[in-house]
Amino acid sequence: MSGKWYVCPQPNPTAPARLICFPHAGGGTPTFTAWPGRLPAVEVWIASLPGRGTRLHEAPLTEMLPLVQALAREFMPLADRPFFFFGHSLGGRLAFELARSLRRQGKPLPQRLFVSASPAPHLPRTRPPIHTLPKAAFLEEMRRRGGTPDEVLAHPDLVELLLPALRADFTLYETSVYAPEPPLECPITVFGGVSDPLVDRTLLTAWEAQTAVAFRLQMFLGNHFFLNTAVVELMHALRTELPR
Repeated sequence: MSGKWYVCPQPNPTAPARLICFPHAGGGTPTFTAWPGRLPAVEVWIASLPGRGTRLHEAPLTEMLPLVQALAREFMPLADRPFFFFGHSLGGRLAFELARSLRRQGKPLPQRLFVSASPAPHLPRTRPPIHTLPKAAFLEEMRRRGGTPDEVLAHPDLVELLLPALRADFTLYETSVYAPEPPLECPITVFGGVSDPLVDRTLLTAWEAQTAVAFRLQMFLGNHFFLNTAVVELMHALRTELPR
């Protein structure tokens, strides 16, 4: 089952709730396609963004507000069941901004917001931006961060296909401006990697200021992409807070 902005790789019509997943910068639906088999109690949906996957022919968006507005506009058909948001890295920020957009429109909020490897949005950025780097330097930064497989970076044709979405995602993240609003009226659970060189525990703990309900932080062995290496532990953590 699929649409333009949200894709369901394995429909589960008897599930009492939905888990909506938002990928990291340059990422797409493959990041989460194995999750339905690991989380049978929810129906997993994945945000499908322009410039990648089946939408490769579309220009990726480079501004946070238009992207969040589009995600909000297309989301409401999925709100006929209780829902949860999960976002990794950039996806965590997207999930957070989408939840705030829904609240401003008087629409239902997620039952819980899961944020993974994403710094609290209200904190000042301390890392220099990379979206304006020359191509070679930008790709070297991607290699250093580990989110793009070396076998992909070794093929110029694949790099040329992926580069626009990667650069656009970093542009929208690094140029976005946080707008203060009251804390969300939904719990927030934050996940992090103990060896993550990009997002340390301090940046994760600060998410507590964004919820008026409950906050939990859990760390896993691994770096910024622990969701690929600590899958068993992450799935267990999710199952404890999703419907049984």
